[in-house]
Amino acid sequence: MAELNLGGVVVATALPYKEDPAAPAGLAVDYDRFAEHCSWLIDNGCRGVGPNGSLGEYSSLTDEERRKVVQTAVEAVGGRGVVVAGVHGAGWHQAKHWAELAAEDGADGVLCLPPTMYRSDRRGVVEHFEKVAEAGLPMMIYNNPIDTKVDLVPDLVAELAGIENVVAIKEFSTDVRRAFEIADACEAAGTSIDVIAGADDVLFESMVDGAVGWFGGYPNVFPAETVAVYNHMVEGRYAEAREIYRRLIAAFRWDSKVEFVQAIKLGMDMVGRYGGPCRPPRTALTPAMEAQVRADTQRALDALAAVQPVSV
Repeated sequence: MAELNLGGVVVATALPYKEDPAAPAGLAVDYDRFAEHCSWLIDNGCRGVGPNGSLGEYSSLTDEERRKVVQTAVEAVGGRGVVVAGVHGAGWHQAKHWAELAAEDGADGVLCLPPTMYRSDRRGVVEHFEKVAEAGLPMMIYNNPIDTKVDLVPDLVAELAGIENVVAIKEFSTDVRRAFEIADACEAAGTSIDVIAGADDVLFESMVDGAVGWFGGYPNVFPAETVAVYNHMVEGRYAEAREIYRRLIAAFRWDSKVEFVQAIKLGMDMVGRYGGPCRPPRTALTPAMEAQVRADTQRALDALAAVQPVSV
């Protein structure tokens, strides 16, 4: 059984583009900026990076781009943290292919959704993860019933936990009861799995209930602050964690909305990073929505500025 320690803040990385008329939708991947961003996240205390997730717009990339994104992340991190590559695919044959390439390119583990364009039944979900696990890397399965319409319910998670190389689940159902329910189901089945908080706006609640790591989007904007929240939680300083968390929550709520990629990229722009545009099918935020994202992000920034800098 492969092992992977996912304790800490692993960042589902946003992907920067630069204008290029010859590239898809006139936007080429800016690998230099991406490498710098991955390194910056590690420098700010993050445990690792997760390229080619939904936030990384994996479905909008060419095959060549998708592989080079992982290679760039591995090189930029340089062993200072973990690289957990998204290997999502319409079927297991595609997801397994991306997992095999991730292994070749030096990733430490993979993150995998159920089949992305087909509402699989239980048998199909189990087969999907069994086949992808054959690539040999530690795998974090990903429960996102909002997007996939497939819910990895606790007793199914307990079954999947028995697959060799399945080590964790990114829980994005936003149901904070799931951590306890998964633990109970695994105990009954004689299996075990690490629960990783996946939705930023229920991070505090998820960790109180037993999540051991955080695979999040808003650490792209607030890495040091999110690491501080995580560290406080692990060490039992819940009041300190909650104080920082409540100052960020207005922004964090965008992580569970359809426009989360655009919102997080705009947040990056606001704090002096580079978020930039998205490729289709994502469109620019409407003026009203952009104003709301800006207001919520500024509210978080103002709340943080009112206190002493956080300690990681």
